[in-house]
Amino acid sequence: MLNFITQIMNSLGYLGVVLLMILENVFPPLPSELIMPLAGFVSTQGKLSFAGVAIAGMTGSVLGALPFYYLGKALGTERLKAWADKHGKWLALSGDDIGKADQWFDQHGDKTVLIGRLVPGIRSLVSIPAGVSGMPLPKFLLYSAIGTGVWATALAYAGVLLGKNYSKVEQYIEPVSWVVMGALVLAFGVTVIRRRKAS
Repeated sequence: MLNFITQIMNSLGYLGVVLLMILENVFPPLPSELIMPLAGFVSTQGKLSFAGVAIAGMTGSVLGALPFYYLGKALGTERLKAWADKHGKWLALSGDDIGKADQWFDQHGDKTVLIGRLVPGIRSLVSIPAGVSGMPLPKFLLYSAIGTGVWATALAYAGVLLGKNYSKVEQYIEPVSWVVMGALVLAFGVTVIRRRKAS
């Protein structure tokens, strides 16, 4: 995986970063936690600029979010859940994932897109409920650009700090990701319990 990412980035430069980040959104097993730190490290070698790498990462993430946004807009939640259960394995996507993302969006509204871009595991999926709910495209693009811009820049900077050890970023990010995911699941569980008690 790392060799593939390195070859694309070395041969295509900024365009390679954009394409890899598009793929990362559409195909989650290709992690931004490897792409952007490597891009950050490459920027220290003078081949690419740090600002250019960060902008390319953000651009690729926003473009990669659009297919799921339009999929949500076209199909709606129930049809998407059925589709994900039948065909979503190659995307690491299930009907339950769609349902959770939709519920999260219903509870937290448009800010979900902004915050969701910073949360591993939700970053790609948050586009679906945005499309289902009919979130205006300009607002979706703006919130996605801010969230993914922060994420891409932070990962690229981690690659700069770690230098040749950029591949270790994923090791540091993973425990934090689980903590964030656990906090989100806990918050969701507390909300569900409170609503059941209230009804």
